[in-house]
This record gives sequence, C-alpha cells and structure tokens, in this order.
Amino acid sequence: MVAVLAVAAACTRSSEPATSASGSEPAQPSSGQVASGAPTVAASRISLEPSEDGSSFLVRALYPKSQSECTHTHRGMFRARYPGAVSIKSKDGLLSMTVTLPFERYLEGLAEVPSSWPASALEAQAIAARTYALAHLGWSGVAGAEVPQPICGTTDCQVYGGTPVPPVRTRQRWNDAVQRTAGEVLLFDGRPADTVYYSTSNGHTYGNDQVFGSAPLPYLRPVVERDDTASPTSNWRVPFRFTDLATFLNAGGVWPEGAGISSVQRNGSNVAISGPSRSETLDAGTFRDTINAWASCLMPGRYPTDQLPTTIPSIWYDATSTHAGAVVTGRGWGHGVGMVQWGAHGKAKHGWSADRILAYYYGGLAPTSYPEPGLIHVTVASGLESLSIEAPSSGATINHQPVAGAATVDLVGDGETVTTGP
Repeated sequence: MVAVLAVAAACTRSSEPATSASGSEPAQPSSGQVASGAPTVAASRISLEPSEDGSSFLVRALYPKSQSECTHTHRGMFRARYPGAVSIKSKDGLLSMTVTLPFERYLEGLAEVPSSWPASALEAQAIAARTYALAHLGWSGVAGAEVPQPICGTTDCQVYGGTPVPPVRTRQRWNDAVQRTAGEVLLFDGRPADTVYYSTSNGHTYGNDQVFGSAPLPYLRPVVERDDTASPTSNWRVPFRFTDLATFLNAGGVWPEGAGISSVQRNGSNVAISGPSRSETLDAGTFRDTINAWASCLMPGRYPTDQLPTTIPSIWYDATSTHAGAVVTGRGWGHGVGMVQWGAHGKAKHGWSADRILAYYYGGLAPTSYPEPGLIHVTVASGLESLSIEAPSSGATINHQPVAGAATVDLVGDGETVTTGP
C-alpha cells in the first residue's frame, strides 16, 4: 500500500500524535505555497528536509500499547529535536524513522554520558564513540563521502538522542568535546578499532574473547578498575521477599505455581532455589534475566530499587538468604569490555588527559587523524504507532514539495498504510 501525506501549515491544534486520519481530502496548494487544506501526495516513503542548514525537526513519537500481563503497562514515547533530514517508512502498520545528518552532528547528538562530566572524560568518550561508529559502519571511504548503510540509534549501537528537549544547560560542553577532537580516532592495523565501552565495572574489565567469544584483540585486554566508585551501580544491594521471587520465577516459567521459596543461594555459575516441596538449580544468567523481565512488570512500585537501571543490573552478583527473604548484592552495569565510562570519569577527576584514559583501556592506542564521512544515516526508532513532526519556522520540503513556514506532519500506522493529516 502507498502512504498518503497531508501537511498542515502553521498548525494550531494539539501536537499529540494523531490516532486517526482526517476524513476529508484537502485542496492542492499553488506552487511553493500551502493552502489551508494542506497538500496531499502518494508515497511509499515520507521524507522531510529543512529549508535551511542547521534547522531541526521536533518529533513526538508513540509506541503501541503493550499487550502484556504487566501492572500499569508502560507505553513508550519520546520527544526530541533532530537536525538534518527525516525519513519515515511504514511496514506492517508500524513506522520507522531515520535521520540523515553530518557525521559530527550525529556525534553531538549522542546521549552516552552526562555533559556535566570533566572535559577529558568527555573528550575520551567522543573519540571512543567516533571510532566505534566508523568501525561498525566498516568505514574506509573518502573524506566527506556519504555512508550508505545506516547505524542504529539505540543501545544496540550507540544511543543517539538528537538535541535534548527541553535543552540541557551543560550540553554545549559535550558539543565542545566533539569539536575539539574532530577527526581523532583510535586505529589498529590502520583501521578504526572496535572501541566498545560500558558504564561500570566489578573491579576490572574483561577481554573481548571472554565476553563476546570473538578472537582476542590486543587492545581489548583486561585491566584493573579502581576509579568508577562514584557510579550509582558501583555497589548495589537488592532485597527480595520470598513470595515476590516465587511470583517472578513462576511468571517466567522456571518455578511451579503455588510452590513457596525458603532459600536462595548462588554457587558459581548457578543459583540454587529451594522451598518446602521443591528445589531447582538455575543458570545465574537465567535467574537474572527472569527477575529483570518480571519484577518491574508485576511490581513496578517496588522494583527496581534505589534508582537502579534494572532490578539486577549485572551478572556480577551474589545471592544469599535471610529469614525474611533473599538478598542479591553485586557490582557494575554493562558487558565488561573496553572503556569503563565511570572509570574515565574518575580518572579525569584525578587529572588524567583523554589520551591517557584511552590508552589505559585500549591497550596503549593513541588518537590519530582519520578521514571522516560526510552524511550518516541513523535509524532513530522503529515499531512506532504514531509520529508528529513539527517543521522549523524557516520552512521545509516534504516529499520534495516546498512548505513555507512552520508545518506539522502527523503519521499513524494503520494496517499497511501510513496516513497523515491535519
């Protein structure tokens, strides 16, 4: 099916994502102008480009309501500004959005560490992020050329958040770090290195072969970490009532319904669970994954605790029992390979330069100038139910049709169509 595009100029109605299409067909505008009824065109893809360089689109997006057993089901949404061009595609009634923008603007939009951090930590993060992006894009092209394949904008790649809405007071500090390190990457055998990184350690990092099962890389070897103690996940403790644990494990299909729990104990790579009538031994990863999947789902007011990102943040944990329930204690958050972001923060506080921080985590590699691409495509989100896109006041082109002044485009995934309208 094709998409139907309708644009409302200087729209004054609610900016919330639309849930249904307009029932009337708007009139066609004269060349270069938008009539009050808005233009309509047929297209399999909707593209928007700002009329002026440096302008941005304000995007509000809504994910479908989850059909699950969760209490107070969370409906995902986001609101952000994106510089560059925006492209929307529809598939199976859901929308995906890709942003095309200059490579350095992409780096400025990353949301990996707080912009209030020390300058050398921000510079180390900027160089690691630049290198990571080029390595995962397989980039070895001519400076200024466009990268054909997109990179994702989630934690599966690097978190790209665009321009924060509302603005973050310290954001310019991150932009400055990106600009000060422009063109600087870490090279191994003449190519960008795989500069993976993560939040917080358990006292040391791991080799890439230990975690990812890939061939060992000399610049991703284990190092001791003592400088990430300021992280909220440096040391954590989560108490559980036995009844809560039984509920979560039963929901995950690894513990019988109605069976009580009276003891939980981690032994090596396994967790032993016992009750009056039942005993089970679970892989430590299965135990953690099951708890993380169901605790915040079934008891969101209780889990996760203490502002932790998830109920059990890492695989580096121990589990013991008291008379009142189980207690899980642990350290860290993340996969364990490469630069520790909170460690970089601590080293910067101790006066380390960005070069020294990077060399410590990446086997002595030093920043080197390397040709950068021009435009990059970032898949910001997929599986969206609806989108509302507000064009800049300077105007835009929408599916190659010029639109004078501010405009709002609303898109709704419905079956195999995308419908937009005022």
